This record gives sequence, C-alpha cells and structure tokens, in this order.
Amino acid sequence: MKNTPINYDVVKQKIEELNLPDLGNATIREIVKIVNNIQEATGDKYIRMEMGVPGLKPSDIGTEAEIAALRRGVAADYPMLDGVKELKYETARFIKNFMNIDINPEGCVPSVGSMQGGYATFMISGKCWKEKDTALFIDPGFPVQKQQFKILGYKYESFDVYDYRGEKLREKLESFLSKGNINSIIYSNPNNPTWVCLTDEELKIIGELANKYDVIIIEDLAYFAMDFRSDMSKPGVPPYQPTVANYTDNWVLLISSSKVFSYAGQRLGMLAISNKLYNRSFPELKERFGSDKFGYTIVMRALYSLSSGASHSAQYALAAMFKAASDGVFNFLEVVKEYGERAKIMKKMFQEKGFKIVYDSDGEEPLADGFYFTISYPGMTGGKLLEELLYYGISAIALKTAGSEREGLRACVSQIHRSQFPDLEYRLNRFYEDHPV
Repeated sequence: MKNTPINYDVVKQKIEELNLPDLGNATIREIVKIVNNIQEATGDKYIRMEMGVPGLKPSDIGTEAEIAALRRGVAADYPMLDGVKELKYETARFIKNFMNIDINPEGCVPSVGSMQGGYATFMISGKCWKEKDTALFIDPGFPVQKQQFKILGYKYESFDVYDYRGEKLREKLESFLSKGNINSIIYSNPNNPTWVCLTDEELKIIGELANKYDVIIIEDLAYFAMDFRSDMSKPGVPPYQPTVANYTDNWVLLISSSKVFSYAGQRLGMLAISNKLYNRSFPELKERFGSDKFGYTIVMRALYSLSSGASHSAQYALAAMFKAASDGVFNFLEVVKEYGERAKIMKKMFQEKGFKIVYDSDGEEPLADGFYFTISYPGMTGGKLLEELLYYGISAIALKTAGSEREGLRACVSQIHRSQFPDLEYRLNRFYEDHPV
C-alpha cells in the first residue's frame, strides 16, 4: 500500500538504512532514530509511543527546592556518596507512609536514576555467592536491564509471566530456584512493558521463596503507586503500594523520580535496601571488593566507582517532593492519573480497529489503564506490525525486545497529547482500511 499517510518511499528507505531484517529486534533507541529521521525528511509528526518518557510538567515543589539549593552554592560541592541527610530521612518516611514498610535512612541511597541504582545492585548481588552466579528476570521487563547484565558479563535467565499468574508462579519460580544457581529475582511492578501488576498473593509467593532459597529480590518501582485501580495517594492510610518487602527481608527497592514526579531530566533515583540486607555480611564480597557488608559495598565500592555521587541539587528537589507528599500537602498521583485516562481512550481506539490487548488482566481483574499498554494485530508478528504502523505515522516497540513470548507491541501513552487523538483515529482508520481483519 504505497498511498500511506507518511511518504512510503521515505519510510521504506529509513527502515532499510537500519539494516535489520526484523524490526522486532530493534531497540528503543533505534526506533527513536528511525522516527526522528522520517520526521526530519517528511516534516510529518508521528504518534510516538516508542519511548517511556514523562509527558507532564514537574511539580514546582521540586523545581523551587532545587533552585534554592543551587543558590546556596551546593553545585560547588561534591555530595556525600550515601546522600544528603534530608533526602535519606524523607525517603524512609515516604516508604513508611506509602508502602507501610519500616526502613532506616541509612539504607536509602541516591543514584543517577534508578538505572544506575539497578546497575550497582546487579553488580554486587551477582557476587554475593560463588555458587549462585545467575539472576532471574520475571519477564516481560525493561530491556536495558538485560543490557546491563551483558555489560557486566553476568548470567541471567528469564521467563514470561503471562501463563504463570497466581499459584502457578510458585511452581515456575521453584523450577529455577531449586537448581541452586539463582542469586536474585528482578521484576517491575507495575510492569514495564505490559502494565501487569503483581497481586499480593504473587508477591507473597516471591517473598516466601526468597526466604526458602536465600535470594535477593530487586523490585523496580519506576511507576510507584500508578496502579490507578486503587487510590494510594494518602500518606499513612491503606491501600499502600504492594511490595515483596511485606514477606521477606531480602529486598532492594528501586524508586524513580522520573515518571511519578516527572523529574527524569535530573537523573535521580533512590536505592532502598532493607535494614537486614544492608548490614548483612557476604564473605565473597570481601574477596572481590575489599568489603563484606552488602550496603557498604554498594555505596562505597559500586556507586563510588560509577559516578562518585548523584546530583547534589536534585537531591534537595526529591527530598522536598517526598516531604510534601508525606505531609499530605502534595498529591503526587493526582497529576499522573492523566496517563491512565489517555490509555483508556487510546486502547478503545485501537480495539475498535481490530487490535487486541495482549496482556489484559491481573488474575481475575482487568488490567489497569496506565503508562503502557500492549497491542497485537491478527496475522502479524510484532516486527511486521511495527514496520507497517511506521507507514501510518505510529511508532512503538516490539514486545519481543522486553522478553515477551507473545507477538505484539508496547505502546506508551506519555508523549501523546489529547490534541493528537483525532490524528491517531484517522491513521488507525487508514491502517484498518488497508489491512482489513
């Protein structure tokens, strides 16, 4: 179909320049590059669903606190590796108020985005035991985390959680853990890319098995409390952000400021390490890193060597937002509910034109509307669907790149403004006319 909304020949040329036989294998950044090149060549604006970046304005609470810190001259000083006191204190308070989990401020450590916090944690947890040399991903998941493992030269295994919800998860996890080589389990909740939210039953299973097999759970909370089916916005009042920390002491939480606080550009996240794990001694760490305590090694060995601290001024911004949320004067979830509202509208538009939602439920409950959703189209692989949609001015990424065994795409709603909905509807109509089900 050469009469497409975006110039057919330009799109074809830019796809060929990537030199990938299957776009299903393209990384997020490669799709970003293709779309940027097409937009530059044609002047046409895409419906961009490929990259999970915030699409909302950050709170003035954080911005003003950072400006005030800069005016005090903090930019001239190296921050302490383990973080400024205000941030450590307010992080522990935030975790208590919105997760109902007790943690010492000592175990709350800033990193250059959650990605760096995860990288440092992977680096150390992978060397705690000689016999446990492999991590386990509950997939689909954030593709770059596996790239980090490749950079480290560490082993990992993974499985798609789609067919292993509820009690089925226990047997599947045990099939890996019983081999004795797994040191950690990694997942995001809510999940990138599917928006699956693990249930309390499933988190309890993970926690119980962490205790049974002595493995470290790395829980990525990049989309903290953004399961909008429950109102988790009130400090100290249930419901709380679900967490494995209710069922084991072997946990590390990755808390991001990028999505829920729209503070992505300042690259600041928090590592939260349980009191027990922070101070736990692993003799194998001393042999490799010169120190045996888990938390100390992450801070004084891994994070020190990676960046020598996280943005000094941004730490004051996040501390101020955490404090305002805990004080009950800043409803940080009210603004980001817009993502869920966009997703509800967009999912309906896609479904009306023959698309299916790939990951559509959490147990017996329909999946929440949030930052991401997943789509497929009859008779098309994820790679083929992605390629075809590019001709219609719509971009996304293939689920395959996130460890999914299902064919389809991840769609992110954050960059789509409501003013673009009529254009999206027009393009989907054209796609449907050219690809009738």
